[in-house]
Amino acid sequence: MAAAGSDPAADSQPPPPIHHLPPDALHNVLLRLQLRDAVVCRPVSRLFHDTLSAQFLALLPTLRLLLLRHPRPEGGGCLHAFDPARRHWLRLPFAHFLPYHSFSPVASSTSLLYLWLETSTSTSPLLPSTSTSTSTSTSPAHPPKSLAVCNPFAGTYRLLPPLGSAWARHGTVLAGPAGTVLVLTELAALSYTPSGSAKWMKHPLSLPSKPRSPILASAAAAVFALCDVGTPWRSQWKLFSCPLAMLTGGWAPVERAAWGDVFEILKRPRLLAGAGGRRVLMIGGLRSSFAMDAPCSTVLILRLDLATMEWDEAGRMPPNMYRCFTGLCEAAAASQGNTMPTAAAGGNNKVKVFGGDGKVWFAGKRVRGKLAMWEEDETGGSGGKWDWVDVVPGYGDGVYRGFVFDGGFTAIP
Repeated sequence: MAAAGSDPAADSQPPPPIHHLPPDALHNVLLRLQLRDAVVCRPVSRLFHDTLSAQFLALLPTLRLLLLRHPRPEGGGCLHAFDPARRHWLRLPFAHFLPYHSFSPVASSTSLLYLWLETSTSTSPLLPSTSTSTSTSTSPAHPPKSLAVCNPFAGTYRLLPPLGSAWARHGTVLAGPAGTVLVLTELAALSYTPSGSAKWMKHPLSLPSKPRSPILASAAAAVFALCDVGTPWRSQWKLFSCPLAMLTGGWAPVERAAWGDVFEILKRPRLLAGAGGRRVLMIGGLRSSFAMDAPCSTVLILRLDLATMEWDEAGRMPPNMYRCFTGLCEAAAASQGNTMPTAAAGGNNKVKVFGGDGKVWFAGKRVRGKLAMWEEDETGGSGGKWDWVDVVPGYGDGVYRGFVFDGGFTAIP
């Protein structure tokens, strides 16, 4: 007799054909899935749950994503990510494993994502939410934050040792190999290594100014940053580097006589890591002249090969694409076919640059709902690939920020 509440017709159904596959054949089929599809398949059946174990998922290639960053994630604890290989947007849920309502992603290493969490009691999901007026009046101006590391695909997280609130407000977080984390400010840097003392180590910075857009070049095992050594009236940028093994007293300028005025041709340059961590990309507005208030003609991407220590031009934004960031497209449409207006000085200051590992994205207030994307050419002969990324999930103000995240199961917090 069938058990109470069971469906006799369903109980008599034979198992699906995939259940009859030998284990080796089933593994061969599932290994063809992309990581996100394999994670979605885990709860389908007991067979998939047992087969798609963490050890099995670690065999799948990591999923290269652009993760958008925003101080207040929308969509009930989800973050928006772009898959450049499939050319579509997806949502990464966090609410099922992260017991904090307010968090902001800041850095990533392979499989691991680092978040600033607001750890005040008002953000706990176990307590009833209060009204906006109440939370505003009782919460401090700068609520306490903690740095956490998580694997969103595995659904695990871990809090790192606590930090002062000033580090969360002013620090730049860099994630390195083997769980190494750096937090850089104008005067000092903190380093954390899980295999070491498991606590933050402080290192004074001997730099002439606050480090701008610091990056970690994995192949060189070093940190690179730009510093302004100019005057209050005119910026003058210089490149500095420091080995990871010598964070105290290891900072030194990186300069060659053959480079000439390479740092003078870009307006507000920014650093990003090149493909494989073997190169340093410097992106900024190309000055139309050396005058202090000269407008920019386009966005230029320069590339420093860390093996030869030589610069070359990696890419240049097409003129039609750059006009959209300066507002010339809107002005031309408003003029209804009249003469194209000239670019305003400093127009490129509205462009936000982010990415990493040979991929660069550009966002701006005048370009709503889409991003410009550039992919590095390994051979260096074509100037890279430029394209638009449309249907960007909106955060309201039209200006996006983000970084590259290689999701996978190769590391668990």
